[in-house]
Amino acid sequence: MQSAVADNLLHDASSNLETLIFCSQTLRSKVQRDFEELPSEAFRPLRDSLNNLLRKFHKGPPKVRTQISIAVAALAVYVPAEDWGDGGIVNWLRDEMNVHPEYIPAFLELLTVLPEEVFNYKIAARPERRRQFEKELTSQIEIALNILTACLNINELKEQVLEAFASWLRLKHGIPGSVLASHPLVLTALSSLNSEILSEASVNVISELIHYTAAGSYSGVPAHMPLIQVIVPQVMSLKAQLRDSSKDEEDVKAIARLFADMGDSYVELIATGSDESMLIVHALLEVASHPEYDIASMTFNFWHSLQVNLTKRDSYISFGNETSIEAERKRRLQVFRPAYESLVSLVSFRVQYPQDHQDLSYEDLKEFKQTRYAVADVLIDAASVLGGDPTLKILYTKLFEAVGRFKNDEQSEWRPAEAALFCIRAISNYVSVVEAEVMPQVMELLSELTQHPQLLQTVCLMIGAYSKWLDAASRGPSILPSVLQILMSGMGKSEDTAAAAALALRHICDDCRKKLCGFLDGLFHIYHGALNGEGSFKVSPEDSLHLVEALSMVITELPPDHAKRYLEALCLPVVTPLQEIVNQGPEVLNKKPARELTVHIDRFAYIFRYVYHPEAVADAIQRLWPIFKGIFDLRAWDMRTMESLCRACKYAVRTSGRFMGITIGAMLEEIQCLYQQHHQPCFLYLSSEVIKIFGSDPSCANYLKSLIEALFVHTTRLLTTIQEFTARPDIADDCFLLASRCIRYCPQLFIPSPVFPSIVDCSMIGITVQHREASNSILTFLSDIFDLANSGKGEQYLPIRDAVIIPRGVIITRILVASLTGALPSSRLETVTYTLLALTRAYRGQAVEWAKESVSLIPLTAVTEIERSRFLKALSEAASGGDINALTVPIDELSDVCRRNRTVQEIVQGALRPFELNNTLVS
Repeated sequence: MQSAVADNLLHDASSNLETLIFCSQTLRSKVQRDFEELPSEAFRPLRDSLNNLLRKFHKGPPKVRTQISIAVAALAVYVPAEDWGDGGIVNWLRDEMNVHPEYIPAFLELLTVLPEEVFNYKIAARPERRRQFEKELTSQIEIALNILTACLNINELKEQVLEAFASWLRLKHGIPGSVLASHPLVLTALSSLNSEILSEASVNVISELIHYTAAGSYSGVPAHMPLIQVIVPQVMSLKAQLRDSSKDEEDVKAIARLFADMGDSYVELIATGSDESMLIVHALLEVASHPEYDIASMTFNFWHSLQVNLTKRDSYISFGNETSIEAERKRRLQVFRPAYESLVSLVSFRVQYPQDHQDLSYEDLKEFKQTRYAVADVLIDAASVLGGDPTLKILYTKLFEAVGRFKNDEQSEWRPAEAALFCIRAISNYVSVVEAEVMPQVMELLSELTQHPQLLQTVCLMIGAYSKWLDAASRGPSILPSVLQILMSGMGKSEDTAAAAALALRHICDDCRKKLCGFLDGLFHIYHGALNGEGSFKVSPEDSLHLVEALSMVITELPPDHAKRYLEALCLPVVTPLQEIVNQGPEVLNKKPARELTVHIDRFAYIFRYVYHPEAVADAIQRLWPIFKGIFDLRAWDMRTMESLCRACKYAVRTSGRFMGITIGAMLEEIQCLYQQHHQPCFLYLSSEVIKIFGSDPSCANYLKSLIEALFVHTTRLLTTIQEFTARPDIADDCFLLASRCIRYCPQLFIPSPVFPSIVDCSMIGITVQHREASNSILTFLSDIFDLANSGKGEQYLPIRDAVIIPRGVIITRILVASLTGALPSSRLETVTYTLLALTRAYRGQAVEWAKESVSLIPLTAVTEIERSRFLKALSEAASGGDINALTVPIDELSDVCRRNRTVQEIVQGALRPFELNNTLVS
């Protein structure tokens, strides 16, 4: 109906531009999505009507003409060549152009969009038909290029002809390089490169030709060598224009793009280091040196690909033995060394803060930071080729010069020094920890660079990046005090410098933890100052967690008796404010904003996570338990506080393990009771951690069994409909994560228990929940059940599992098939597929029969017999132990076919009815 109205208005001479654009878009959408709904006899009238519209709008408006062209192309995707008649759409087009030369511009547009529609998945065609369409077009490339060659004679259409040629080249099929090398279309595009006005269409053609010659594989390149030998000299002749100041910037950008395309496409040839390839490398260095970042950065991908090629062993396999491989590798690295040394100098200045950086908008600042990250990646590529130490030397020269300028003019010249330090930080992982020539000098300079906040921030981050070097440096103990002094000044300068200093301290305490045991009193001074907000410290609560982590890692290195004492000192500034809040009584504790509690509780989570002294942590949690219990009892209604508290308890359980003693029993009793009143998902999450640690411990069996049953019984009462799953996705997610943990760590408690059948029933209700994590947890739980035979402990429980799954097998399979075919988003396809294949491997022929029963419900209008049988064949092969990866294509195709448009999806879901099914109780 919609399409008929749109068609009429397009034919109506009185329609205005807005109406024409809207109607042409409507018509295009209807053909793309809903063509299959039309009766077969409607094809010819529709084709003729679209053809008439194409002629009517042959002079524009361009937007309308393009939409109609796409509609005709979409029609061709649906209709096989034999049904289209005239030998298929390309032959038909040729005939139309011969008979009606006055409409050539419109037909050229159609010829341009045709190959593009092969990859347009808005068209709801079946996968098999899409593949056929691609083959049809490929077989007609020669005809298409003949049409385009004939149109070259019409001078005003040259640009349009070349755009159409570029479009056909994207199909990357079939024309030998030797044919293209002398083809009129190629020669026309190449000759345009040297004309005064650089044609955008020519650049697109040359770009596509470059990709075309590299398509397939390295072995495919020799076949295209005649074409490469024509293209490369022509592009190389443009090099001088990169520096021509009279050139329009868009032209320079177009030339740079061609060089970048050559680099990316021919990287394997270039990596051989031949004289010819070095000419391309020098041209790419020229592009990299361009003042405009947008132009220079076009080469960044090439430098990375070249680095990978030069450093990875796979590139040298053809050289045979190890000696030859190593010799060739060294030769190539030597050849490219000067290029990468130049590159370091060419890109490092780009990370410098602009003069007006304080006035930059949020978006501009974000863009500048992205530039810095991109340059850092290029420096890493250079360090991979040159080695970190030689790269460091180049960057140190820049730092030394910048520091000289900085000393002379403090206010304006901090930026070059900051840029050099940023670059030195970027390559930290590539500088050897024993480097003794440059790094000591860098470290000595740092104390002179702490005046400006931005510079101090980078100084702190650089110190953190070289924490491994600081640990290994022979002068380590004498360097560390001065480094800690810089970090302390960072914590007092600004919030940003404090954040950088706290992060750096965490890295240093991680890597230099043994050396820092002697500095603990000084570290505690920093720690107390930052946590209590004493003095000038500006460390935010979030960043203070880095300090907690830092000291925790040093304490881990202490002997147990020392560790216990320092752990108490670490807990003291955290527990004191928390104790004060609890002491103020229930009313105050209840009214406190969550943030005032979680800021302290989160610090406990870090202490329990990073102080690896199981007995000391168990002792600490036992002493703290009354405070934790008080918060549990009074704040169980508050999700944020409970999540924070459960996270702290989780890490205490993980670190202390069996040393938890009676505290674990008290903790489980607490959450079991509170879960039934407040339904906090984090109680389930904490239980998962307990199951992981204690699941196989026989002495814990009774209280774990009681915990599991209580939690699952209550959850299955909460989640009785898909609507409840949608309303409580976090509970569903954590419930089925817990169920999966039970299968892995305590199947002896879970599978024989009376809650097992009801949790399976509950999973069937929730499979189709749209929430991604909840849906994935349910599907993972089901596949864990189906894969039970694969786990050592699980095999003995197969009879119990089968007694639960087999009566439900038909319904589970049908819900999974419905999920594949539209009940869940296509992004969930991989997980659903794995679950279905796991079910099939577990129940073999029986599962294939269940699937057959499900797909037979789908009407043939939606899924053909061939598509059904392909799907069932894949399942049969899975049942016989076939490779799962090879079976996903037919399953993906069934999904694709059933989702091809809304109407089909509704037919399929209406036939499978998953939302009614999953509420069916199994007796």
